[in-house]
Order: sequence, then C-alpha cells, then structure tokens
Amino acid sequence: MILSRARSFSFPHPAFVRSLSQRAAAPHRLPELPYPHNALEPYISTEIMKLHHLKHHQAYVDGLNAAEESYVKAPLTRDKIALQPALKFHGGGHINHTLFWKNLAPVEQGGGKLSDGKFKAALERDFGSVDAFKKQFNAATVGIQGSGWGWLGYNGKTKKLEIVTTPNQDPLLSACLLSFSTILLPIEFQAHDPIIGIDIWEHAFYLQVRYSLFANTCSRSNAYLLTCQYKNVKADYLNAIWNVINFEEAEARFVKVA
Repeated sequence: MILSRARSFSFPHPAFVRSLSQRAAAPHRLPELPYPHNALEPYISTEIMKLHHLKHHQAYVDGLNAAEESYVKAPLTRDKIALQPALKFHGGGHINHTLFWKNLAPVEQGGGKLSDGKFKAALERDFGSVDAFKKQFNAATVGIQGSGWGWLGYNGKTKKLEIVTTPNQDPLLSACLLSFSTILLPIEFQAHDPIIGIDIWEHAFYLQVRYSLFANTCSRSNAYLLTCQYKNVKADYLNAIWNVINFEEAEARFVKVA
C-alpha cells in the first residue's frame, strides 16, 4: 500500500525544551559505520560513502548540536521559534542517516538477501510479492519532487506494511512522542514505525560514475566494472540499492513492532 507524504511534525513542547537542556552537556556524535566505506561497491561507491557519512551526516550532527545549544540559550520565544526549522532539518537528518547506515549491508554479509520469515510473508501479504513491493516502492520514491526519503513503514493501526515518502530530512515517526537519545519531539503525523528508509537526496548517488568497458551494466561479475553509474537517474540508483539492503535488519525492526 502506498500512502501520501507523511505530515510534518511541530514543536516546541515543555518536555522537548527540558530535553534540550540535558543535551547541552551531551552533544550528538557521528556514529561509526558497521562496515568499511568501500564495502558497498559497486552499488555505492567509496567516494560517495565517505562524502555522505563523513561530510553530510557530520554536518547534520554539527547543525543539530548548534541549534540545540542556541535554543536553550535563546532569551525570547520568537528566538526559539526561529530555531525550529534548523532543529527539524538537522535533527531529522541525524535520525534518518543513523537508520540508513544500518539499512545497508555488504553483499558478503547478506546484503540484498531476503530469507523466508515473518517479514517476507508480510511483504507478500501486503504487496502481492517482493518484486511488486520493490516496484511500488521505487515508483513512489522516484516521484519525490526535489529531495526526501522513501520509506517502508509499519502502520500499527492498520497492522500493515505501507510505503510512505517524506520531504527534505523529515523522519518517519512512530508515536505521538518520539524519543531519540534524550530528545523528545512532539509531533502531528501519520504514525509508522520505520522498517526500511532510502535516501533520495542527490548527494546519495549523484557523483556515482561507472568505470566499465561495457555499457549499461552494473554487475559484480563484470571483472572490468569498478562501480555503477547513476548521475541524476534516480531510478537506476533505486534499482541497484536493493542489492545492498540489509533485510536482516529490516526483519528485526518488523518483528519488534508487528
């Protein structure tokens, strides 16, 4: 099932303000990857992984820490209101990317392999087949105007897996009060627990180039192939990334909430 974009969240809230005071003494940090930067080749290049993780994600972490510190120190309500877009953008970027890195796995570590189990059965129940799910997911995600995220989420109300998109760095949230580290974000939204999230910002794939003697190929069996090429073609990126999706992680998330 494909849904429209999830509604964005709004704040501040007393609990959120208190949590920001706590964060001042314990800033967010860039998480380490669970694999080397070159481990997702040829589907995601080493260069992109380094830029995406060490530069882009680090920028969200730095922006979130700065925004939280400024929020706590802001003397006037209007000053706090002015900081809300930065908190939402950088906070969402940190949440989303922390989840995204765990969403991926090298082929040698099971990336792209979906074993029989409750999660696969749920995909077949809600979408007809795994291939049909991927096709619907890609269609919804490639349709995002500008930048954003494609999500497979579990709807606790309908008890179904659903495809949702969010703009910019808006995260997919699962309850009326999300706790991320010690931050509490009161929200108004369509509730989904994130199972799989794919970054469709251009920095996730745009620099990818192909070094190959063969045209239109993206195969690990090609001895001449060092990496795939996507440039600005979102569909090619989305088709290829399923080869390194960590379905074991997705299954664990699904079993936890279903």
